[in-house]
This record gives sequence, structure tokens and C-alpha cells, in this order.
Amino acid sequence: MTDDLFSRAADADHDLTPLADRMRPRTVDEFEGQAHLLGEGRFLTRAIAADRVPSLILWGPPGTGKTTLARVLAAHTGARFVPFSAVDGTVKQVREIIARAAEERATRRRRTILFIDEIHRFNKAQQDALLPAAERGVVTLIGATTENPSFSVIPALISRCKVLTLEPLDPGAVERILRRALADCDRGLGDLGIEVVDEAIAFIAGRSRGDARWALSALDLSVRHAREADPPGAVDVPCVEEAAQAKALLYDRAGEEHYNVVSAFIKSLRGSDPDAALYWMFRMLEAGEDPLFVLRRMVIFASEDIGNADPRALQVAVAADAAFQRLGMPEGAFPLAQACTYLAVAPKSNAAVEAIAGPRRDIREHGPLPVPLHLRNAPTGLMKDLGYGDGYRYPHDEGGFASGEIYLPDALARKRYYLPRSSGLESQIRARLARLRGENDPGEGHPGPGEEEDK
Repeated sequence: MTDDLFSRAADADHDLTPLADRMRPRTVDEFEGQAHLLGEGRFLTRAIAADRVPSLILWGPPGTGKTTLARVLAAHTGARFVPFSAVDGTVKQVREIIARAAEERATRRRRTILFIDEIHRFNKAQQDALLPAAERGVVTLIGATTENPSFSVIPALISRCKVLTLEPLDPGAVERILRRALADCDRGLGDLGIEVVDEAIAFIAGRSRGDARWALSALDLSVRHAREADPPGAVDVPCVEEAAQAKALLYDRAGEEHYNVVSAFIKSLRGSDPDAALYWMFRMLEAGEDPLFVLRRMVIFASEDIGNADPRALQVAVAADAAFQRLGMPEGAFPLAQACTYLAVAPKSNAAVEAIAGPRRDIREHGPLPVPLHLRNAPTGLMKDLGYGDGYRYPHDEGGFASGEIYLPDALARKRYYLPRSSGLESQIRARLARLRGENDPGEGHPGPGEEEDK
């Protein structure tokens, strides 16, 4: 009880409670955004009207209203709302909450909404502990996560919940939230008497990237900054820029967005777009990614997506890695940018990667086929007597190429694993290889139209 009294006192003190918490919507009418869930005839609207809110997983970026929506649902259904943090809580505490919920349902016929913030931080055992209660309806589980539930929530739990995706708020919705806070004299900033110009509101809304919590925090800082000036002034764009720190980049090195940004970087390189590749690379670096991770990806890319179309690409990537380790940041950004742009504009070929699957498949299917006798090493007289090395033709004695010689096991003779593309240096390799293969096997194809043989 004492804790509750102190909590209520803190809520009433604007200096102790963040503006975003004070302005948290209490009803569906106050809730901004997510019209695809709360619009007329939409899923949650119908669930609230029927008083049948199921267990849910709310998935979306920070500041889109996941916690608020859970509270609003509890308020509209008359259920007990029990918030729980997956970061600090234990399985024992979860079981105690479930036991209390079972008692409430049995004695008072009152439902409990168990809201678990950052549910993706629960391990499998902790998530397993929720399954029986969610399945029997002892609690209505609402989990909030910024991570893709497919990767962070166990399938058994997902199957018992409906996954709802929350989208970043559009600037108009954020502006309405800010204006409501400025007009509210009870929970907001209306009693401070500070003018906030329209341009400043639009500026904050635009910088928020759809995060209402960040926008309200920026507004609160800006208003207090203007109020403490001598003399107090209005909140304009320069005031906001000075008072509010820059929005942190949306890039979680351990989460889904990490993989999304990395994917965009690699696909930009593969698509030969140096501008996009630079953007995504520095998006990672500015957000604190380890440059050695980025360099490792570029070394892989140089072989995987460029290969022999431009063998220098691998040299550039490896040299950039060595240069960075010698220079560090900030100068290390130079070789990073050089390698990034070189890889992006280089001709592309994945022929080396494609060449891997064939031999592996044949090794699995045929096992360790014997080495042909003429290719075997014959260091002893016995081996020579057994025919080891007999008939081997030394290519240098025949102008550098022994036409008709077979180097694969007999069962795989004439197999073709490496199929060069027609880009960059590989077009010349393709022409030369076609000529050599044609000499080995007259029925084999020759270079296609427009391809010159390497003389």
C-alpha cells in the first residue's frame, strides 16, 4: 500500500513523471494511430465491443503504443491489468501472478490481463511457463516486442496468441499528440504558458520517425529549455535542436533491424548501387556497428558475388580490412568507403559460389571415388609397377595444355562445375575455357556470339 501511495504521488508530480507517461491515452478515443487495428469494424474494435479480447502479441517499433494499447484494452474490458517486465521478472513471479489470476477468476469472476513488456527477452523455459495459463484462459496474455515474433517467441506461444503489427505513427498523428500535450493543463504542459510555434511542432513530428514517446520527450525538453531561458522565450526550431538530443538510429545490433540493414547493404552492393551501399554501410557504422563486421561481409561479398569477374575485388576488400586494423577510426572510414564503392561498381558473378554445390553433391552421391591411375603419385618402385602415374601427360611439354586429358574420376568424366559468366574478366575466362573444353571434347560448346577467345 505504501508503494502505491508513493507511486500516485510521483504520478502527480510533473517533475518526477515523464510527459509521455503523463499523457498516455486512457481510452480508445484518445489513442492515435493504428487505424488498421482500431478503426471502424477492425479486429480490436470488434473484440472490445464483444468484450472478447484474446491473448495477443503486439509487435512494433518503440513509441507506437504497445503498452498503452494493452492498458486501454484492460480499461475497456474491466480486467485486472498486471504489467510485468521480461527483463527483471522471474518464472517464480510469473507463477505467482498466474495463481492470483486463477483466484480472481474463481472467486470474483474477474479476468486478468498479464502484460509482458519485451517478451522476446524471455527464454524458452520462461515462455513455456506461460503456456498452460494462456491455453486455459486463466490470464489473457498480451506480450509486447520490438523483435519479429517468428524469431523471438516460441511457436507454441505464438499459436495461442494473435499477432498484431503496430506501425510507426505518421507525422500528422504525432502532431496531434503534441498539441494535446500542449493544451492539457492537468497532465500536460498547458499550465506553463510557453508558446510553441507550428514549425517547431512539425519539426519534432518529422524527426520522431513515428515514435510518440521520443516526440513527447523532445517537446518536454524544449519547453523547459525555453522556460528556463533569461528571459523565457518561445519554442522554435533552433530551440528544439538545442534542447533535444538527436533521434537514435533505428538499428539494434542484436535484433531484426540489424539483419534488415545488413541485408539492404549487401543487396545494394549486389545491385551495383554505390550510393545506396554507402548509405547502408554508414547507417550501420553511425549506429555503433563494429567496422570489422562490415569488412568481413565485404570480403565474403568479393568472392561470393564478384569472384573472377574481377579478382581484384577480393584484394581490395582484404586490403581494406588490413588498412582499417592499422588505422582505426576515424581515418579507417576511407578504406571502408573505397572498398564499398569498388565492390558496388565491379562486374558481378556468382559462378564461383555456384561451382561449390556440384562437387559436394557428387561426393555425397558417389563417395570417395578412386584417383585415376595416371594421376596418382608414384614415389616407389612398387607403385610404378602397379601402374601409378602411367600415361600422365605433362602439359608444359604440349604447349601448356594436354588436349583430351581427363583429371576427374572416371565416373565423373566431363562433369562441368565451373560455368563462368559473361561479365568482366570472366567473359574472357569463359571464352578460353570453352575453347579448352572444346579441344578436350569436340562435342562441347564453344564461345557464344560476341565472345572472343583468349588467343
